[in-house]
Amino acid sequence: MMNERCMIPVIKTLNDYQAYRISSDDTNRLAIVFDPHSADNSLTVCVEIFEVGSETPPHRHNFAVEMFFILKGEGIAVCDGKETPLHSGDSVLMPKTGTHYLKNTGNERLYALCMMVPNEDFSELIRNGIPATLDEQDLKVLSRVN
Repeated sequence: MMNERCMIPVIKTLNDYQAYRISSDDTNRLAIVFDPHSADNSLTVCVEIFEVGSETPPHRHNFAVEMFFILKGEGIAVCDGKETPLHSGDSVLMPKTGTHYLKNTGNERLYALCMMVPNEDFSELIRNGIPATLDEQDLKVLSRVN
């Protein structure tokens, strides 16, 4: 029996993604795919774009788990001092309360799909940052055009 309550899915296209840098000193850009503002759920899904040599600052979350899926590039994930290499197709789940960061160790940009559940004010941190743009290279990676 079908659910009598029809839920309309939230659909976004590449043109809908809003990109930000969290602070003026950051080189990483985050393109929000879904967050509580657009999905009406306590989650944040974004694509984090790391320039060559850039990294996130070490940080931790009190309640949220954070998952990264590497779309393109090479890097390392560090959690509580344990270092793991990352390549396209790899994923890593950062446990809540684990102090962690990602770093681009490759010769090109690193693209990581990032999901954080619950949101724990992550999307608000991003949206309070500095608006940024996605360039032609970013759009090619995100649209899978070579």
